Amino acid sequence: MDTDQADVFRARVAKHAALADPARLRIVDLLTLGDLSPTELQAELGMPSNLLSHHLRTLEGSGLAVRHRSEADKRRSYIRLAAGALDGLAPGGEHSARRVLFVCTRNSARSQLATALWQQVSDIPATSAGTHPADGIASGAISVASRHGVALADVRPRRLDEVAHDDDFVVSVCDNAHEGIPNLGGIHWSVPDPLRLNTELAFETAYAEIASRVNDLAPRLHAA
Repeated sequence: MDTDQADVFRARVAKHAALADPARLRIVDLLTLGDLSPTELQAELGMPSNLLSHHLRTLEGSGLAVRHRSEADKRRSYIRLAAGALDGLAPGGEHSARRVLFVCTRNSARSQLATALWQQVSDIPATSAGTHPADGIASGAISVASRHGVALADVRPRRLDEVAHDDDFVVSVCDNAHEGIPNLGGIHWSVPDPLRLNTELAFETAYAEIASRVNDLAPRLHAA
């Protein structure tokens, strides 16, 4: 971890430590709605002024809150959330990628859906491949994509070794692919195979899980 990354990590730790106290978490909850004076916060929380002062100093020291003087009554101050106070609090660091490669066994459903969904939310190129490709994309995958207005790529399922580049950010969306190729690398999403049941519900469930994971990952990757 380089110096800049270490500094960012320490800042996140400080914020999490500050929010670990129930009173400070409640203060931040209140500040997400608007600015409050210490007197207003004291009335809302029902705590002594010296204890509130301690909590506010901690929030300010961790970069979560800032204080400014009232333009009306100069003796009064207001507490507000610092700009970007809550940025980066979700666990997980950022990574760079030239291309995202989604991998499953047959490259007929999960990896195809993941690629199509990724292309809706990220400018980073994406493609897919399979360890044992099928002859075509599963009809259930085509149907669920159509129901959600997602366009699947008009490409046949392809073998991993036909597609993979050394600098790909690999995402396996299949336990068989992840466990069958120990040196596959990258990250793994354990998404159940909808073709096992081959029902509309199975494909809808797989689609929903993949969409959620794609939306979580996309903000954490930036183009290399």
